Amino acid sequence: MRIAELYKRGEPVFSFEFFPPKTEAGVRDLFSTLDELRRLEPDFVSVTYPLDRSRRHLTLEIVSRIRSEIGIEAMAHLTCVDASREEIREVLERLEAEGIENVLALRGDPPSEEEAVIRREKWFPHASDLARYVRKHFSFCIGGAAHPEKHPEAPDFETDLENLRRKVQVGCEFLITQLFFTNDDYFKLVDRAREIGIDVPIVPGIMPITSVPGIKRMAQINGSSLPADFLAELERIQDDARAVEALGVAYARTQCQELLEKEVPGIHFYTLNRSPATRKVLSYLRADSRT
Repeated sequence: MRIAELYKRGEPVFSFEFFPPKTEAGVRDLFSTLDELRRLEPDFVSVTYPLDRSRRHLTLEIVSRIRSEIGIEAMAHLTCVDASREEIREVLERLEAEGIENVLALRGDPPSEEEAVIRREKWFPHASDLARYVRKHFSFCIGGAAHPEKHPEAPDFETDLENLRRKVQVGCEFLITQLFFTNDDYFKLVDRAREIGIDVPIVPGIMPITSVPGIKRMAQINGSSLPADFLAELERIQDDARAVEALGVAYARTQCQELLEKEVPGIHFYTLNRSPATRKVLSYLRADSRT
């Protein structure tokens, strides 16, 4: 199933993002989690593409197993950092051979000059270059990333939006945002995107908070801001893991309720491979929709 088609059906699409675990035990735990999530009927899941080159094959293996063993549609992330064009082609050919129809075309976080294995001149420099290549040579449904608070490396919102429009022009059929905690940032992004002719679905990315140090680190990396009063409350209870999760779930639920009331195309949950908080949020949303 091509994911872009899911966003045309007129009801919210719910999806989850996971990353390839580092151990066999972690992989077993991931598939136990996925088996539990299946009961909530997610529309698709996505699997990230590791910066660690030795683990990149796991993305292909996991998305293939998710489709065949769990029966959920799966999308493979694909980044162009530290990867030659030949490597990218080989990965795409393997995904195609496994029957995977969807890829999320990303640049990824570049390694340092010392850590990089492939010379930078052999990379696709931008996600739009990767998306253009995929569209030209393959038939995948292509997704891309968007940043409600501007990409951390973009000099201004206008430049960031032009880069976003370029992704769509060269082949991205839907966009998934980075995590955010103020819904107005998402709605402003959508309004600005529509004004310059970006008409594909823009899906909000939500992360239920379960760790205060963890979310601070993630927010800094992704250029996401936490509302001051929410952050203060998190810091007040940060030594109580259950209280942090309860507050994180409640906040994410409220975010999602408002987004769904305003008819967003769906919700993409960043799970960090921990399902309980995400399961709770989606369970609440499913229950809310029936009342």
